[in-house]
Amino acid sequence: MAKEFSGFQRKVINDYYRNLDKIALTRLQELVTEIYLTETEEKKSKLWQRVEKALNQLKIPQPIAGHILKQQDPQLLAKNINDWLKSC
Repeated sequence: MAKEFSGFQRKVINDYYRNLDKIALTRLQELVTEIYLTETEEKKSKLWQRVEKALNQLKIPQPIAGHILKQQDPQLLAKNINDWLKSC
């Protein structure tokens, strides 16, 4: 049973998928903030796991993603995110 969407709904859905990369990069920016504010290593570890999943979703080349994850430096991640946002 196919659901018919109104014109407005189709536009919202299309805009969402058109901007999916920017949405994912924004989520990564939020993770950088959370990493900076997190006090325990356990929470930081979980956040870095989420960063890894986000980098995989964005199809970031493995050498770059591997370097970011190995360093676990939020400044390095933030710098790369800004570069990626400029290219969107």
